[in-house]
Amino acid sequence: MATRLVHMVIDAADTSALAAFWAATLGWDVALDEPDEAVVCPAGFDYPGPEAVPLFFVPVPEPKAVKNRIHLDLATQSTAHQADLVSRLQEIGAVRVDIGQGDVPWVVLADPEGNEFCVLDPRPTYRDTGPVAAIVVDSAVPAGLADFWTAASGWLLQDDRNEVVSLRSPSHAGPYLEFLPNTDVKRAKNRVHLDVAAHKTEDHAAAVESLLRSGAVRADVGQGAVSWAVLADPEGNEFCVLSPR
Repeated sequence: MATRLVHMVIDAADTSALAAFWAATLGWDVALDEPDEAVVCPAGFDYPGPEAVPLFFVPVPEPKAVKNRIHLDLATQSTAHQADLVSRLQEIGAVRVDIGQGDVPWVVLADPEGNEFCVLDPRPTYRDTGPVAAIVVDSAVPAGLADFWTAASGWLLQDDRNEVVSLRSPSHAGPYLEFLPNTDVKRAKNRVHLDVAAHKTEDHAAAVESLLRSGAVRADVGQGAVSWAVLADPEGNEFCVLSPR
């Protein structure tokens, strides 16, 4: 496999504050807090690894304008745990939001900068994922997009139920990567995106070309001259191909 999923990037107006919120939410550490980047990951995490997908926060001037196409689902172990977690998150800055979910057993919240996420009802599938049950991607054609991300992430197909397609790392550790049916048209650059990287034994340029052959296209988000490649998947979701690691 040429590339693997290494972390998730969230655009932020205040990287320090948003990193602090998510560290408190997940019980993780703020591993880095610099003006141009903040990083949240589990204590002692050996990056990159399948046990978790760290969160990287980068500063952007643009405010959030539309619902995110990528969000986190948080795992809970019981209905009491779910209720306690929702209450605690509201105390530290989360708010309930209505995105048309209707009457569902999970709770939809938004972080202090409006990024939507879900606190799930307890489910056996996510009992061993850690605090993040899944990274969820809205998709017009979940099965097709999952095919691409199987190659990009290095993760394997786990389930295809009710049109939701799930991937997970080959070690069966950490969160799932799930593709959820959604017909909304992409209208702006994603504020949340995934980054992949070539393995240490792989060539960066060859990895990029492999992803282009799999259906990605090059994308310009104003990155200028950088050492990584910015691509978009077959449904237009931007992602970065980082140097081997």
